[in-house]
Amino acid sequence: MFDFNSLLHFSHAHCVAICAALVPLNLLATILTLILTGLHRPTAEVLKVAGVAIAFAGIMVLHVLTWFVIGVVMVPTYVLLTLGTVCFVVNAWAILHSSSLHRLLNRLTDVAKQSFPVLG
Repeated sequence: MFDFNSLLHFSHAHCVAICAALVPLNLLATILTLILTGLHRPTAEVLKVAGVAIAFAGIMVLHVLTWFVIGVVMVPTYVLLTLGTVCFVVNAWAILHSSSLHRLLNRLTDVAKQSFPVLG
């Protein structure tokens, strides 16, 4: 039988290590999803990376929710919840409607090239 209390205790006892791993993993996986989408890589490749990134984001959100369960409401919990949610949404967008995300990334790239002609 699954013991939810043991999972909560593990999450709280190892919070720093969990966050130290999940924050960079979320950022790197989401950035990789954006890069692959922007480069118009094959859908299967984007799906794999975005799926892993969604898993990382989901774990982070669940980890933060364990703190809300015991009543810990502080700025870091909201920051981590926001990070996990944004990463989840961006990766879900890449999976569900990659063409619109690709268009947005192209527009942002064009604006950056116009704003910084040295880069172009």
